[in-house]
Amino acid sequence: MPADEQFELRLPAPPASGDTPLVPARMVNEFVYCPRLAYLMWTQGEWAETGDTVEGRRAHARVDRPGAPLPAPDALDADDAATADRIVSRSLTLSSEKLGVIARLDLAEAADGMVTPVDYKRGKRPHVARGAYEPERVQVCLQGLLLEEHGYRVAEGVIYYAESRERVRVAFDDDLRAAARTAVGELRLAVAQGRIPPPLKDSPKCPRCALVTVCLPDEVRALTGSSLAPRTIAVPADAALPLVVQSQRARIGKDGETLKIADEEQGETRVRFIDISDVALFGNVSITTPALTALFEREIPVTFHSHGGWFRGIAHGVGHRNVEVRTAQYRVSFDDTACLRFARDLVAAKIMNQRTILRRNWRGAPDRRRAVLDRLRAARRSAGNAGTPAALLGLEGDAAAAYFRAFAGLLKQPDDEAGLAPFRFEARNRRPPADPVNAMLSLAYAMLTRHVTIAVAAVGLDPYRGFYHAPRYGRPALALDLMEPFRPVVADSVVLTAINTGEVRPGDFVVGATGTALTQAGRRRFVAAFERRLSQETTHPVFGYQVSMRRMLLVQARLLTRFLLGELPRYPHYLPR
Repeated sequence: MPADEQFELRLPAPPASGDTPLVPARMVNEFVYCPRLAYLMWTQGEWAETGDTVEGRRAHARVDRPGAPLPAPDALDADDAATADRIVSRSLTLSSEKLGVIARLDLAEAADGMVTPVDYKRGKRPHVARGAYEPERVQVCLQGLLLEEHGYRVAEGVIYYAESRERVRVAFDDDLRAAARTAVGELRLAVAQGRIPPPLKDSPKCPRCALVTVCLPDEVRALTGSSLAPRTIAVPADAALPLVVQSQRARIGKDGETLKIADEEQGETRVRFIDISDVALFGNVSITTPALTALFEREIPVTFHSHGGWFRGIAHGVGHRNVEVRTAQYRVSFDDTACLRFARDLVAAKIMNQRTILRRNWRGAPDRRRAVLDRLRAARRSAGNAGTPAALLGLEGDAAAAYFRAFAGLLKQPDDEAGLAPFRFEARNRRPPADPVNAMLSLAYAMLTRHVTIAVAAVGLDPYRGFYHAPRYGRPALALDLMEPFRPVVADSVVLTAINTGEVRPGDFVVGATGTALTQAGRRRFVAAFERRLSQETTHPVFGYQVSMRRMLLVQARLLTRFLLGELPRYPHYLPR
């Protein structure tokens, strides 16, 4: 036995009871293929649509339409059946408490007193010794066992491959029957224990898996001691992007498979649902009930913001069904020691990223740069040793004060403009922001809160129960936790870029007694700059592959779930070099 593996005692699955859900035969197929995949799908309710899953639905389109029921077993007399036509029943659902399994048979063919289950698969017949892969053979065997439980005589099954239009016969011998029953028991035992199976080791199955971005097999192994570099498999292209509607009095409705946006200023715009990842509504924008319903059905969240960009809330469909990960989140959130340990790393990561922004963008005197960087380095070390949450808050506040005192040294002043003062910044303030730089920082933080809240909810976590930020009514504490290290490298970076490139100029602000705010045109340009920043590709500092910052937020949220479920010893914060 390898030194890094522990002896595991095989235990039987607990007996099924009336409250125990029956295991779908399809999940047993997934378990034989990859135990971790089956656990994610069956226990945690994870799912991701891919081209392969769409093709699979097409292959089942015809057989999924229910047909005539299968005659009772005693009606299938062998003598009479010899002269009768073959009897076919489509989309037949069978279950057995004894087996603990439920299945929907694509076809059940009865002839000569025997019943043969037929399972449809997309693709071509594989050229393997037994005619089909083991997971498919186990699945069709379970269908045969269910038929036998209901009194039918079954000797073999058939797997039909839609692309090559070939049938493969599978004999239900003793070995296959035993393998099918064992797979059911092992899956039920894994679910009962609540322990997710480890990821496969450098398996060729992973890159094409629909749940590779959820499972993160290479990433989890890299963070738990593997020397293999993660493959670039967790970073699919961002096919859908946010839809941000800022025009006041705009009206959003549904028209077929598109959202129709009626705007007095810019006319009518149509956007396909498949091109939308989320919708952000600023100020006085209305949306119809059919449009909301269509968005919720497609699990596209809608966020609501004030006219100035303040994040007010989020609306979505039924949401993620992963109860297990939320249970783990709540358990950690009530553990003061665990929360303090997480918060120390969180604040240290934020200070490190503040230091990175200063180091990259400094425009002032070199001696002052060194003094500020040294102070932030010392603050980071102190944060790792903070004894109480109050002490940690104090250290975070001191580091933030030093960071923002130096922030003005990162700004490039615009060219001379008649009657316009240059950008000035002395200290961070909010509610309301007193100057243009603070106005942009507040808007950027609100936009970042929106994106992190969406990412946290998308992976099944509760955005409102955090570990560092205190729970408060309407406050997405976990999203605020997770976004702390991203504040400098995303929000502050966008502000610096908008100012230093001249994309936002001093004339794009309205200054009044109630504070400073961007004009509508200025806000459009700033929001566009923020979304461009999220679309920029960057190298993941731990895994080494290229990923957009928008995808980075989701990857980090997924890694947080893996940490909370006990798969990772520590949560790896995003720390660019």
